[in-house]
Amino acid sequence: MKYHETAITVRFNEVDAYRVAWHGHYVTWMEVGRSDLAGQFGLNAFEIETAGYQAPVVELELKFKRPLRFNDEARIQTTVRRTETATLEFHCRIVGSDGTVAATGRTVHVLTDAAGVLQYTLPPVIGERLERLMAYLEV
Repeated sequence: MKYHETAITVRFNEVDAYRVAWHGHYVTWMEVGRSDLAGQFGLNAFEIETAGYQAPVVELELKFKRPLRFNDEARIQTTVRRTETATLEFHCRIVGSDGTVAATGRTVHVLTDAAGVLQYTLPPVIGERLERLMAYLEV
């Protein structure tokens, strides 16, 4: 399985009183990586909405391994897992420039129509885009 990589640099405003990247920014960085990957296949939030659907986050998991600090360069490595339900499941690793893993995480998104009605099967337009993404990642 491959992953998509997005580079970030820890900015000064992302560092807390302990001089490490504040924990909440890791969620943002996961979203940056997910949007970067998904957008290449018509699956970012706006493109899903344009297709008539929404994909809200219903699960978020984040494990911290080591801190990132101001001006550290890191890579967000994002991949997707195949599911048997009408969900999108993204996995990510945030890796420092020295190759050590700073954090790992996962988000699960359900699909609803524009009115918020849960979808139990993938709509064809979303399924086709997801299959292209999965082929790219060799999932």
